[in-house]
Amino acid sequence: MHNTIALIFACAAATYLTRIGGHLILSKFGSTHHRVEAALGAVPTAVLTALVAPSLLTNGPAEAIAIMVAGIVALRSSLMLSVTAGLVCLIALRLLLV
Repeated sequence: MHNTIALIFACAAATYLTRIGGHLILSKFGSTHHRVEAALGAVPTAVLTALVAPSLLTNGPAEAIAIMVAGIVALRSSLMLSVTAGLVCLIALRLLLV
């Protein structure tokens, strides 16, 4: 339990320092090039893909189907609805496939 709390605080500190560091570095420049802004805009998608792809490929069919359902809902609706649809689908499939 103690290691888990320490890990949570370490991750929070790393996240905070990364965000502040990026802000401080970019604030030194008057304006950024449009290519830099486009690259920074693609970072959240790349990170989400890096987090979701292993689950899609290594876990069972319930997880893969739930991720696909959440992705399809995300194309048409809000993030909250997408997460909710994915979770409901995952719970239902886990109950059905057990």
